[in-house]
Amino acid sequence: MTYILNIETATKNCSVSLAKNGETILCKEIAEQGYSHAEKLHVFIEEIVKEANVNFSEIKAVAVSKGPGSYTGLRIGVSAAKGLCYALQIPLISIDTMQVLAKKAVVDGLIVPMIDARRMEVYSAIFDKNHNKIKDVEAEVLSENSYQDYNETVYFVGDCQEKCKTVLTKENFIFLPEIVFPSANEMSQLSFEKFQNNEFEDVAYFEPFYLKDFKLTK
Repeated sequence: MTYILNIETATKNCSVSLAKNGETILCKEIAEQGYSHAEKLHVFIEEIVKEANVNFSEIKAVAVSKGPGSYTGLRIGVSAAKGLCYALQIPLISIDTMQVLAKKAVVDGLIVPMIDARRMEVYSAIFDKNHNKIKDVEAEVLSENSYQDYNETVYFVGDCQEKCKTVLTKENFIFLPEIVFPSANEMSQLSFEKFQNNEFEDVAYFEPFYLKDFKLTK
């Protein structure tokens, strides 16, 4: 019996799930305009473990969404995950944020998860219908020419769909407005597979995947 705690804080959604053998038992999350990760994350972790009637000593690993995404959100999630792994002496697992977001879409076509950056810039990747990555994550500035080479149905998910619609107007482009943020719920199977394959991170040296350098603005 393998219990894994999953933490997703790469966007405005502060999300925690507890999974057993790759299946989510409980998931708590909240998405607010103001990031509340620092206040909510540890509360969710304690509540989930208590409500699931599981002891921290029974947890075999902690998985964290590694990015890209919010600099502050990623720092909070990774710091919490590393602290738990160090205290409990259990392995750390990192999960691609884009894959977590893509897994929310069960469709017959290409899936493009996008996380809002600034202006017309987004973090994006491309996955097939089985959620296998076919194009690596990148920071791109969207224009009328974006994704024009794809003639199959392309599904767009993420928190920047409204601005994407203004330039991505091809007939085979479909937006899924119900899928906005990645969730720890979709991390359960991914983290269990990595656990079985012993794909662990170095707790001391692991850093989030920011994709772009952090810039302080007024």
